[in-house]
Amino acid sequence: MSDQQSFETLAIHAGQAADPLTGAVVPPIYQVSTFKQDGVGGLRGGYEYSRSANPTRTALEENLAALEGGRRGLAFASGLAAEDCLLRTLLAPGDHVVIPNDAYGGTFRLFAKVVGRWGVEWSVADTSDPDSVRAAVRPGKTKAVWVETPSNPLLGITDIAAVAGIAHEAGAKLVVDNTFASPYLQQPLSLGADVVVHSTTKYMGGHSDVVGGALVTADAALAEELAFHQNAMGAVAGPFDSWLTLRGIKTLAVRMDRHSANAERITEVLVAHPKVTQVYYPGLPEHAHHEVAAKQMRAFGGMVSFRVKGGQEAAVEVCNRAKLFTLGESLGGVESLIEHPGLMTHASVAGSALEVPADLVRLSVGIESVDDLVADLQQALG
Repeated sequence: MSDQQSFETLAIHAGQAADPLTGAVVPPIYQVSTFKQDGVGGLRGGYEYSRSANPTRTALEENLAALEGGRRGLAFASGLAAEDCLLRTLLAPGDHVVIPNDAYGGTFRLFAKVVGRWGVEWSVADTSDPDSVRAAVRPGKTKAVWVETPSNPLLGITDIAAVAGIAHEAGAKLVVDNTFASPYLQQPLSLGADVVVHSTTKYMGGHSDVVGGALVTADAALAEELAFHQNAMGAVAGPFDSWLTLRGIKTLAVRMDRHSANAERITEVLVAHPKVTQVYYPGLPEHAHHEVAAKQMRAFGGMVSFRVKGGQEAAVEVCNRAKLFTLGESLGGVESLIEHPGLMTHASVAGSALEVPADLVRLSVGIESVDDLVADLQQALG
């Protein structure tokens, strides 16, 4: 597909030519483990074994690369599988990584409980402050700077271009977790990032029915290294999961528009509510890095976090009283979710520099009627 085509067109067509045998307009699910060879080493289309490559996964990977403006996309069994592959590709014992002080709990657990055992060092920085990143980098030793923007769960914003400059000056790669924004709202590679990470479980799949992850890079040499490790480690996306993710991506643009519009309306209600003490959303003019978000994002997304009067008990009660907002972990589906990060998604960071406020509630705003969502929040807040 031409890179001159619009995002919406690429989302529907990139990597998804009509099937040459039947004319099917949707890629088939190649639910197969192995492929017949035309003589020893005579592979049809390069396929021999589905861990190494599968046509349905190829369609997804080509689509992901097109949407992020990358050279190659790689699809995995989960977002953490993608992160694991990336870290083992980039790092060796004795290397150092800078991670954000506001990050997904599973990512922190991977660094704190797994990567550290390999002899890899890591330190925490406020990635929304370029000076904090610069101070944390160890030239010659830091091999990666890891960024989430918007971050999970406090919706922090990092100036991708500025931090890319700092990372590259130190000889490090910049990794951007683009899960909260999706490539429709933000394209980190165009701003200087070396690798983009996704939990495709979230907005890319968009229907809370598939788990997956992805890496996308514009660096040809790095792409080859990542592909080698993907095959060697084997945590690949299966064909049906790849097909489900592709199906979700087709409507990504229209869903993100609705997620963003609903979230903006909900933040207005929360800001005005007497029981809400603080609202985290990059679309708010009072957000500390609203201007940076406006510069590098098309819109501000569907994730909103807020703090309530009364501490942890009150926050948990809000979660329990919600009816239309489903109490559950994950995010990015068409249905709205509510959760208490401190006791749920971010329990693993308790007692660390990444610990989240006990009175924090996180919303994944879906695409239902916003009036119904507002009514539910108002009754949940009491």
